Amino acid sequence: MSNPEAIQCYKWWKPLVVHLILFYENRLKDHHLVIPSVLQGLRALSLYVSLPSGLAVSVLKAIFQEVHVQSLPQVDRHTVYNIITNFMQTREEELKGLGADFTFGFIQVMDGEKDPRNLLVAFRIVHDLISRDYSLGPFVEELFEVTSCYFPIDFTPPPNDPHGIQREDLILSLRAVLASTPRFAEFLLPLLIEKVDSEILSAKLDSLQTLNACCAVYGQKELKDFLPSLWASIRREVFQTASERVEAEGLAALHSLTACLSRSVLRADAEDLLDSFLSNILQDCRHHLCEPDMKLVWPSAKLLQAAAGASTRACDHITSNVLPLLLEQFHKHSQSNQRRTILEMILGFLKVQPKWSYEDKDERPLSSFKDQLCSLVFMALTDPSSQLQLVGIRTLTVLGTQPDLLSSVDLELAVGHLYRLSFLEQDSQSCRVAALEASGTLATLFPGAFSSHLVPKLAEELHKEESNLVREDWYTKCSRHLLCLQALSAVSTHPSIVKETLPLLLQHLWQLNKGNVVAGASEVIAICQSLNQMAEKCQQDPDCCWYFHDTAVPCLLALAVQASIPEQEPSFIRKVLLEDGVLTAMASVIGTATTHLSPELAAQSVTRIVPLFLDGNTSFLPENSFSSRFQPFQDGSLGQRRLVALLMAFVCSLPRNVEIPQLNRLMRELLSLSCCYSCPFSATAAAKCFAGLLNKHPAGQQLDEFLQLAMDTVEASLSPGPSRSQAFTLLLWVTKALVLRYHPLSSCLTNRLMGLLSDPELGPTAADGFSLLMSDCTDVLTRAGHAEVRIMFRQRFFTDNVPALVQGFHAAPQDVKPNYLKGLSHVLNRLPKPVLLPELPTLLSLLLEALSCPDSVVQLSTLSCLQPLLLEAPQVMSLHIDTLVTKFLNLSSSPSMAVRIAALQCMHALTRLPTPVLLPYKPQVIRALARPLDDKKRLVRKEAVSARGEWFLLGSPGS
Repeated sequence: MSNPEAIQCYKWWKPLVVHLILFYENRLKDHHLVIPSVLQGLRALSLYVSLPSGLAVSVLKAIFQEVHVQSLPQVDRHTVYNIITNFMQTREEELKGLGADFTFGFIQVMDGEKDPRNLLVAFRIVHDLISRDYSLGPFVEELFEVTSCYFPIDFTPPPNDPHGIQREDLILSLRAVLASTPRFAEFLLPLLIEKVDSEILSAKLDSLQTLNACCAVYGQKELKDFLPSLWASIRREVFQTASERVEAEGLAALHSLTACLSRSVLRADAEDLLDSFLSNILQDCRHHLCEPDMKLVWPSAKLLQAAAGASTRACDHITSNVLPLLLEQFHKHSQSNQRRTILEMILGFLKVQPKWSYEDKDERPLSSFKDQLCSLVFMALTDPSSQLQLVGIRTLTVLGTQPDLLSSVDLELAVGHLYRLSFLEQDSQSCRVAALEASGTLATLFPGAFSSHLVPKLAEELHKEESNLVREDWYTKCSRHLLCLQALSAVSTHPSIVKETLPLLLQHLWQLNKGNVVAGASEVIAICQSLNQMAEKCQQDPDCCWYFHDTAVPCLLALAVQASIPEQEPSFIRKVLLEDGVLTAMASVIGTATTHLSPELAAQSVTRIVPLFLDGNTSFLPENSFSSRFQPFQDGSLGQRRLVALLMAFVCSLPRNVEIPQLNRLMRELLSLSCCYSCPFSATAAAKCFAGLLNKHPAGQQLDEFLQLAMDTVEASLSPGPSRSQAFTLLLWVTKALVLRYHPLSSCLTNRLMGLLSDPELGPTAADGFSLLMSDCTDVLTRAGHAEVRIMFRQRFFTDNVPALVQGFHAAPQDVKPNYLKGLSHVLNRLPKPVLLPELPTLLSLLLEALSCPDSVVQLSTLSCLQPLLLEAPQVMSLHIDTLVTKFLNLSSSPSMAVRIAALQCMHALTRLPTPVLLPYKPQVIRALARPLDDKKRLVRKEAVSARGEWFLLGSPGS
């Protein structure tokens, strides 16, 4: 419509709107049966943005004067609230012109409202009245009363409520109103104190949470008269409550009160309420800190810590009063358990300190106590009690994070204690782990101290283990050696330390390779695990990450290549280096060291490593004087072929935009090796590597060629012959690579996989393959390794393939049905439960049939799938209660321990179904569950006791 036409339309419509509104206003005086239709008309007109000035006020005045809103049905009351909301959005200035009359009129409209749907809208209107600065006039108390009468909310939504209104929605809406203005304080705070002091748990929680919200808008003036009562109520709840939630909310409310008093601006002649408030807290709590064996010591400490954490002033005030007392008490008590309690309290106050910054380090409240704190911590670290040592380690860590609290002498002592606890003392595993974690944290902050005082000791220990050991000695000292490796990786949290510890570990590997140290596969794997942990720590720093990759990866490759070169008399350690577990551990290090490389550095590395495997170019490897060429793809020895696992770890961890040299040749070589039946380990590594590269390759002609080549190879090798198993493995990994990226060919490959479910030889293996398709991998095709993984690939796979699995199950011969059930259970077990629930009615009969399958893998997978469904879909599961009880009880005596445990867990979960459904089965179940109580496995007995106990309580009062 053109502009002149719009003007003409407006001129024609404007007088009609005026007459319509006048007509509707007069109709409000008519019979009450007319009013609903009138309100609907006024609601429609309230949406008209070009309503003439003054009509909105006229409409609301007519409603306020002529309509007794609370006598109307719910839907008509909701219409009135909508009219008010619409006018407040479009005619705010006009409504504000009514002054307090508008507020009074709305109070009359809302007074007595009970429907939760209407209350949500009404609370929003009240909040807008306050937040948009409408005039409340003399009606502040009335507005408070008309809303606070609903506090605390006591509402339970009816079953299958179509409106979806929850109790929490009403609580939050009302809280937003009550905490929206300081003018409510004189009315609200007494109400909150009354509800906190009540016996109703929900009222206590709601009141404390509302007080917490109010403190964000209140000042000292609003709180002044109520502080003693508020403190008394909070103190009583924290001291006496049996509910952890009430305690937590009480502490949060105290924190907010203290913060509110801290930020209020004081006049020169005003009383400092914060100082007097904190003095009251100290007076009531301080003396309890002197009684470490009494029950009020911890509530008192928590109250003081909650207040101290609210502001700098509060922290200084409380810390300066409490820390001297706690330090005195530590020396006064000699028992370890008492000292542990006191030190844990000190630790709580130390954790509060980092929140506040001080320009002058002498202003920090801990500065005057640092010598005493360090002395106390070192006493705890040398105490015989491992529990006190643990608290001492945690306290030392927190002290280290505080600026200027640990001197160089203190650091040297701390490093010595951590070395002793993590390496020399082996009585407490928990202390050792805590000491290693603390070493890693403090090494980041003080790398020089750890480089000077700890790394040399660890290097010396490592050298001791290398010297003059025979095989019998090795196993007796293996534990100390592993501790040394763990300590080296734990402290490698700073680039400067990594440059010292990484060469130590790599040198140790070379010593193993040269035969200077006798070791087995477990020792090499332990070193690789330490390297892997070090690589993970290096990922945060790009330069450190490249240093690790450029140093460790060539060394590992050189060791592996040297071990794979054929010799007349192969050494024991070289055989060890080619074992599956060792190569897998090496591959993990290489993958971790590669994932966080920048594309530029990754491209630099790929130009060296890929030619190593394709052309035997070993020039970049250390100690590369090998006796023969390295050619894993050109008829190389079995040992050389096994090293493809290391190539897989590298190329499958590269960023997607890194170009791989000689890619076409590499893919063909991998494809050829993947069907090599003489070495399944090499063939699987090649298949995974091929799949990982396919997944990352951009769409286009080259990708299509690789896929066609793979399909031709799979089809040719799947025919009866020695390579059949390896061809299936290739098919499975290629299918997963395409499923993850939603490639169109993935459906064709999945159908081929389903066709193999009927194969007599490959059927069970094909069924297990569905587990791989739905699972997350750890070495290839991972998001960390930059693979293309769509976020909802499992849901899509379920939608596309489960109907075909179900159809195939019904059409399959009896001896093939278990394969379909196994495949289906694998898919359903790894599917997000919100996706599965809508399909449950149609699939449940198949899941129940899967429980009768003789294959324990199928049984276990199905039980794992059913257990959460018993909790999340009780109504659907109740329809099959007879079958569920029978099958779960039968499986509770299965030969497989895992199946017995899962069946008993399902029996336990059954008790979440409606009680009337379960009661007829209670005697039968209790009798049947007596048998697994005598099971020979402790874990089975434990689950049986838990399940039988729940069934005993079924139907009893309060259960």
